[in-house]
Amino acid sequence: MRIRIDRGRCQGAGQCALHAPELFDQSDEDGMVVVLDDQPPPELRDKARLAEQLCPNSVIRVLEEEDG
Repeated sequence: MRIRIDRGRCQGAGQCALHAPELFDQSDEDGMVVVLDDQPPPELRDKARLAEQLCPNSVIRVLEEEDG
């Protein structure tokens, strides 16, 4: 799994940082999303998917990598 963001579309709603603080933060400078871990471990993958679903601007994309 990989996390990708489109920072240019982020409006700083903060839902990602609120629901998955292990994976996302907000910049002190402009409040936009910052990815802390773009390859989350298995135990955080559900949180990454939740953040993707909750993002009001669809900034977050969770890409599932195929095995092998």
